[in-house]
Amino acid sequence: MSVIGRFAPSPTGPLHFGSVVAAVASYMQAKSQHGKWLVRMDDIDTPRNQAGADSSILKSLEILGLYWDDKVLFQSHRQAAYQEALDLLTDKNLLYRCTCTRKQLQGKAYPGTCRDKGHSSDQQHALRVLSNQQAINLNDEIQGEFQQNLETEIGDFIVHRADGLVAYHIATVVDDAWQNITEIVRGADLLDSTPRQIYLQKLFNYHSPAYAHLPVAVDKQGYKLSKQYHAKPIDDEDPVTTLLLALEFLGQDPDKLLAQENVEEIIQWGIKHWSLEKIPRLDTIEVKSS
Repeated sequence: MSVIGRFAPSPTGPLHFGSVVAAVASYMQAKSQHGKWLVRMDDIDTPRNQAGADSSILKSLEILGLYWDDKVLFQSHRQAAYQEALDLLTDKNLLYRCTCTRKQLQGKAYPGTCRDKGHSSDQQHALRVLSNQQAINLNDEIQGEFQQNLETEIGDFIVHRADGLVAYHIATVVDDAWQNITEIVRGADLLDSTPRQIYLQKLFNYHSPAYAHLPVAVDKQGYKLSKQYHAKPIDDEDPVTTLLLALEFLGQDPDKLLAQENVEEIIQWGIKHWSLEKIPRLDTIEVKSS
């Protein structure tokens, strides 16, 4: 089976260092195995999208020498596919309407409040998928063994939001299957949500890709470098430094002489010397300057 990896940013702002780490790692992991690397815009959460952010992100990737294969997929163009997936779960009697608000819910696991209430479709509601007590086991290529009991640790989870938007997990699972993704390399902040995606893959009879969850870049306060916490955009005028910092963050120990080389040389060095085993098995790593 040929390797197909992907990078799936949300267009909520320009590319920052935390996203670059995920882009570089997913690119190197795919290309070091002579595979394809796809880019997908996770733009279904429309209230969070920033005008022009998608083209800004793509421009920054090109400046970094991270060229994608095939056309960029926009999740906003895939609503019919997500609805088809929801219809399939409905046909299997696995969905129910939920009118609970965040304020009404305490604790991490949803207690099943609306499971047997049979709410009318006239009320504003989310759709939750029934979970079960079967443990989901994951052998992550970086973080190691991870296990989760969805029913007791998460509960029935939302697949369609009360505001009418499809939930992240459904869109991700449907598109990963449609694009034949074989390996997902992303931040460790998403490790906890992976069993939900594996559960959905099982319900749809999809093949589960391999997973590798990277340490998340955080600031000195321990906050993830993200648009939410106003992480600085990368400097498109200095892609060499950005690439070398990303490779260093990922434990690849780039040759110091590479600072004198161009982007293409650094990319080729990265592909040739890439090793997933060198990536620190940590949840987070502090970045001195964001």
